[in-house]
Amino acid sequence: MDYSKYETVIGLEVHAQLLTESKLFCSDSAAFGGAPNTHISPITMAHPGTLPRMNKKAAEYAIKLGLACHCAIEKDNYFARKNYFYPDLPKGYQVSQHTAPICNGGYVRITTDAGTRDIKLNRIHLEEDAGKLLHDQDPAYSYVDLNRAGVPLVEIVSEPDMHTSEEAYQYLTELRRLVRYLGVCDGNMEEGSMRCDANISIRLKGATTLGTKVEVKNMNSIRNVKRAIELEVKRQVELLETGGTIVQETRSFDAATGTSFSMRSKEEANDYRYFPEPDLAPFHLSDDFINAIRATLPALPEELIQKYITQYNLPEYDARVICDDKSTADYFEALIATTSQYKAAANWLLGPVKSYLNEKGADISAFPLQPAALASLIALVDSGKVSFSIASSRILPEMISDPAEPLEIATRLNLIQDNNADNIAPIIDEVLAKYPDKVAAYRGGKKGLLALFVGEVMKASKGKADPRLTNELLAEKLKG
Repeated sequence: MDYSKYETVIGLEVHAQLLTESKLFCSDSAAFGGAPNTHISPITMAHPGTLPRMNKKAAEYAIKLGLACHCAIEKDNYFARKNYFYPDLPKGYQVSQHTAPICNGGYVRITTDAGTRDIKLNRIHLEEDAGKLLHDQDPAYSYVDLNRAGVPLVEIVSEPDMHTSEEAYQYLTELRRLVRYLGVCDGNMEEGSMRCDANISIRLKGATTLGTKVEVKNMNSIRNVKRAIELEVKRQVELLETGGTIVQETRSFDAATGTSFSMRSKEEANDYRYFPEPDLAPFHLSDDFINAIRATLPALPEELIQKYITQYNLPEYDARVICDDKSTADYFEALIATTSQYKAAANWLLGPVKSYLNEKGADISAFPLQPAALASLIALVDSGKVSFSIASSRILPEMISDPAEPLEIATRLNLIQDNNADNIAPIIDEVLAKYPDKVAAYRGGKKGLLALFVGEVMKASKGKADPRLTNELLAEKLKG
């Protein structure tokens, strides 16, 4: 099977639930959870005589995301009815944006092993969510929960601009990080607040026309999107190579078995019989309104990464890991506001702090030490009074369990480093006398043995010998 002669073309449609308190067109709660069919009202159910009313905050969130994605903001907006029947769609239609999405164009920048490139967006538009069908509650019936119906969504539609599953993976990772930084969506794919459909086609390399696309749905993690794309590409290539024909359809991905199956033939836009929503007036966005939202945009990941690399001289790896989530970046920002030891701050955050959080299965918001307290521990190490090893293994746990100044803890536990050469020199003599063969090997060229001697001195001094001074004294004594 010759896979190499084909090029993959991928476009992603991402639905992100907006973090508003109420639904898009009524005051029903938009919170996740709750007993089935308790976050509903006659408006959610579209009872006769009810009228929807636009949620201003949803429009603000959509604009915020559009600005962060370099989109053009549409000033004159209207909603349309997208007509289709499904048991979890109480109105019998969905209110969405059709020909005038609130955000046009734009891009999301990604970085893969192949380099950095911009994935072009087609649009970001507002629409309401449908309810949810539950198929595992009863052996004979499917249940309908309409709590989610009417929750505000943005649909982020990329151009068919990705060519590998890795690009799709990085695009979704970056998009999820972006909505979390902006505070417009929690990005939780497991709870369905961020969902992705992948449109996948293949064509011969060098071809300019797109192949027949297949839409794959029901992927509940970024990793499963990657798996589903790889599976579908393999299926399409094998189909063509064996004389088959690819048909336009919607398929469902089964993560447990790593397989997909056909759900239905794909609808075209005219199947939905779009027309302007008669119960909602068009709305206009002023320049002042858009600019006020622009002014609230936080520093975004790529901007922070560049700042950490260029201004603070952090390695790119450190900068990217710190910026993986906004909570960690916020903690780091607060930390470096109280210390100029930028690299040490990154080392602490990515080392002992991260280890503590991993053990607890928590994120940075659960870390008990305020940034100023951690900065005081960094200062103590920088003063030479304690080593990083002692500070991280002995003092940090004490500060977490019994908050106190690190110098006070170090003094109480007798952890202050000895930087008196007269005290350290006799210990060094004892260690060198204990290992005459190693001393000879060192002098014979095995300079790596210096670490052994340092370790033995630290052990003999119960960790109190100043490592820097110990290294200097050892190097001097081993010259002879």
